[in-house]
Formats: sequence, C-alpha cells, structure tokens
Amino acid sequence: MNERGRGAMNERGRGAMNVGRTSQGVLDGERPPPVRLALEGHTWREIAHLLANLPMSLIGFTYVVTVLSTGGALTVTAIGVPLLAVGLLGARQLGKLERARARVLLGVRVEEPTPLPLRKSGGVVQWLSMTLKDPVGWRTLLYDFVRLPWGILSFTVTLTSLFVLWPVLPLLARGLSNVDRAMVRGLLSPSDELERRIAELESDRGVVVDTAAADLRRIERDLHDGAQARLVNLAMGLGLAKEKLLEDPDAAAAMVEEAHGEVKLALQELRDLARGIHPAVLTDRGLDAALSSVAARCTVPVKVTVDLGARPAAAIEGIAYFTVSELLQNVSKHSRARSASVEVWRTDERLLVQVWDDGRGGARLDSGTGMAGLAERLDAVDGLFVVDSPVGGPTTITAELPWRDRGDEGRRRS
Repeated sequence: MNERGRGAMNERGRGAMNVGRTSQGVLDGERPPPVRLALEGHTWREIAHLLANLPMSLIGFTYVVTVLSTGGALTVTAIGVPLLAVGLLGARQLGKLERARARVLLGVRVEEPTPLPLRKSGGVVQWLSMTLKDPVGWRTLLYDFVRLPWGILSFTVTLTSLFVLWPVLPLLARGLSNVDRAMVRGLLSPSDELERRIAELESDRGVVVDTAAADLRRIERDLHDGAQARLVNLAMGLGLAKEKLLEDPDAAAAMVEEAHGEVKLALQELRDLARGIHPAVLTDRGLDAALSSVAARCTVPVKVTVDLGARPAAAIEGIAYFTVSELLQNVSKHSRARSASVEVWRTDERLLVQVWDDGRGGARLDSGTGMAGLAERLDAVDGLFVVDSPVGGPTTITAELPWRDRGDEGRRRS
C-alpha cells in the first residue's frame, strides 16, 4: 500500500470516527438580523414559525400523553416496556422535525444527535435497555410536553398582533421567537454527550462480556473435544499396555508407541489452544514477530510490514493480533487470492492495521465470516472497522484502534 493510499485511509478512518462524536450540540450559525419595523423576510419566517406553534404543540403534547399513558399503564404486562421504547424512538423523529422547522424558519442550526449504538448481538433486551436510557428521546418528550401552553400563548399573541399591534409586530415576533430558539437549543440539541457516551460504554461493556463468555465456551469445548479426549484415550492405552507388559511385551511396546504418538498430538492441540488464547510470541516479541508467524500459516503468500516505534498496551496488541489472524483465515478459506499483505503503523494516537488481498472480493460485515464480531470487538475499545471489498476484488480491510502505551496501562492497573 503506497503512502497516498495509506494517507487516504487514515483520513477516512479519522473522519468515520469523528461522525456523531462531537461534544458541541449547537453549531454557531448566523445571528438573526436586526429588527426593523418594516416586515422583512426573516420577520415573516418568524411569524410563520409562531403561528405553526399551536398545531405542532398539539401534535407533540398528544403524542407525549399517549406514549406515557399507554406505555406506563401497560408496564405491568409484557408489551408495556416495548411500547414505551418505540414511543421514545418516535419522539426522536418529532425532535428531528422540530429541529428542521427551527433551522428553516428561525435560522437555528442544531446538530442532529448521533444514532443509538444498538448491537445486533445484544438481542431484544439490549435494544430495550439502550432505547429506554436514551437522553435524546426523553428530552424530546419533555420539549413536546411543555410546549402546549407556550404554543397557545405564542399563537394567540402573534395572530392578534397581525390585526391590532401591526407597528410593533416585528419586535413581538423577535421576542417570542427568541424563546423558541432557546427551547430548541436547550432541549433538542445533543448537548448531553456525557450521557450518550455512558450509554455507549455500557453497550460496549455488554459486548466485551458476551465476547469473553463466548471465548470461554470455545476454550472449554476445544479442551473437552480435543486434548482431554486424547488424554483419556492415552490413559486407557497405557493401562492396557501395563497389563500386557509381562504377558506380551511386543504388544505392550506397540501400545506404548501408539501412546507416544497420542502424547505428541495432545501437546500440539494444547499449543494451538494456547496460541488461540494469547500466543507467547506476541507477549515476548510483539506484533511484528506474532503477525509474521500468523502469515506463515496462511495458504496464500503474505507480506507483513510493521512500522511501530514502540509497543501499545497488551490489550490493544491482542485485539490487533486476533483481528489479523481471523482476517487471514478468511483469506485462506474464502478469498481465492494469489497474494495478500498486512500493514501495521501508528498515526498520532491511533494504531492502524490494514489487510489486503487480490481475491474475488464481495466481503461484507454480514457475510457470516466473523467480521461482524471483529467490528463489535473493535468498537468496544473505541475502534473502527472499515471493509472495502467490491465484487471482483481486491479487498482492503482497515482496523483502527486507540494507541495506549504500556506505561499508561501499568499505571491504570496500579
């Protein structure tokens, strides 16, 4: 991968990571122009917004009452909580409509909140948990609930002023619309990113726990079906050889020889299992040697390039290692490639891993090759997983991880 391609991928990765993660909820837009007594375009837009407050507040208030009364009354049943969760998702859509109305008529540019970080692997329980904890949905319900009296007041004053207080209508429209601007900024902006980040971390923690449990089940299954079964057969074979040692030494010797072969196989299976947990070469010599070892086992020629001036934290190294290991397994099994490459480098405070092959392409996160699990594992540590695999190839997969020094990791543990 040349420097231009690498730089483009760095920019793509940083751009993808920054989507929806800003802590400033309201963009600095243009201030409303000064008020003049003559009715101008901006004044007419403010008047239109104020007149639309009544129908919009009636719709919003009716929605809030319906959601809370229905969902709250049915929480004792199996459908109450899901109904409330769906109602919060609907509130997000009402908030989106109100932000658009304020943007067009009042000139208030408010960022759209980031989508809920829902995970397919978490199932219905996780979906309900994330939705019910959504601060954006609850603030939108609050906005629609308190808007009804203000909607009635602002509509009445504006409509009356059109016929009675025409000379001062621009001043009234500006004052009333400024209240609307404040309410939109205060309740409909994604200002509380701390709550969102907490929700994301809770979701990520669930993914990590599920992944760890799955790994433990895999290790238990491999031990039970592999090395443990061989050791049981070995013990039985040695017992039979002991019984025949005096009666038939030649048969006993053959049994011992067979047992010796079983020992070698059991040791190899245990080594493979240990490598799948955490390879010793990664701990002792780092990513360069560990990834070279993985590449040597691939059925496709792989060129490995590691450009790191230091070693990241052990957890980050482990995730990078197992990501490359699984991707190279996919190259061997599914890609029909003739060659592949692995590049690892550091950019600012990020660790970049890129796996490329010249195979048939068509790889997707939902293709059943384990890449969805890799994406979730990286996301759990604030990482990024990008798949670029057009049909016909080539395939380029980039993993971006936070760079965490080993010294920082040691200080956290102490």
